[in-house]
Amino acid sequence: MDDAPVTPAGSPAPASPRPGGPADPTGQVAAATAQAPHRPRAGRTRLVLGILTLIALAASAAFLTYGVDGHWDFALPRRAATLGALAVVGAAIAVSTVVFHTITHNRILTPGIMGMDSLYVLAAASVVTATGNSASAVLGPVGAFAANTLLMTGLALVLYRWLIGDGSRGLYTLLLVGVIGGTLFGSLTSFLLRTMDPNQYDALMSDLFASFTAVDLRLLATAAALLALCGGAAWWLAPRLDVLTLGRERAIGLGVDYRRTVTLAMGIVALLVAASTALVGPLTFLGVVVANLAYRLTRTYRHRVNMVAAALVAVAALVTAQTVLQHVLRFNGTVGSLVALVGGTWFLWLLVKEARS
Repeated sequence: MDDAPVTPAGSPAPASPRPGGPADPTGQVAAATAQAPHRPRAGRTRLVLGILTLIALAASAAFLTYGVDGHWDFALPRRAATLGALAVVGAAIAVSTVVFHTITHNRILTPGIMGMDSLYVLAAASVVTATGNSASAVLGPVGAFAANTLLMTGLALVLYRWLIGDGSRGLYTLLLVGVIGGTLFGSLTSFLLRTMDPNQYDALMSDLFASFTAVDLRLLATAAALLALCGGAAWWLAPRLDVLTLGRERAIGLGVDYRRTVTLAMGIVALLVAASTALVGPLTFLGVVVANLAYRLTRTYRHRVNMVAAALVAVAALVTAQTVLQHVLRFNGTVGSLVALVGGTWFLWLLVKEARS
């Protein structure tokens, strides 16, 4: 007896085409079957990125136009430079944090744990102690930017090549040495602060607090070029970073050159963090906040999506904070202090959540 399914009228029903089989010679059913589960996720990703883009554009428009009162020729160039600095720094910190979370397999860490922020503060304090002036006054804006970038990038890469080894334990050793180094740099900075006179202290404070209102356009262009270079490298490396989320052993089993990939990723992180810190100063906890918000919004492991989402969140957050502080409240405080307050609170909440889970 024929085992074919029977329709209510009693006639045999047409056989369902088997994916890739004789009834589906072009593989269209197989392609549709493979793509069907991803359509809702892809649509949700586009929606999230679209909303974040609109929020970032709206915040940028508000920052450029709020309270101008017709003085466009004076206000727009100055505000555009500040907006450019906010966008470059936000995107650099967001991309570097997402990549750093992957290579450390920990989403509550920031690249600052390697001690680069503390080294920046120590270098600035050392220059002021030795010369009585800030690094920008001694070396010039471009020279100070180049020196700080090379110093912080060199520290991260030297520590990595010295400590990483061939196993995952090297990463934790790197982080431990970074924490110890950051503590040492902080102690040396505290000693130098106690030996300064008030004028030297004022010169130092001008370099230590993140400020976006007096950014040199040459430095901004250099930082933007570094962001484009490192962002392009991170975009190209993203498929391998997706595999790294499975763990070191599985990534190696799938053909990923683990040591080379992590070395390149660490170089990207170090250069982005160094450039953003040298441009405006340290912004503690910003990366943790924007990266974890991006993970919650996108709900995907794909680095290209997460990097774009984190960058949009960072730009929207920084521009909104700068708009409120500078134009609405007429407050002379810095965005860095507000980021530290919000980011520190968020970081403590993440620690409590991780401990409970």
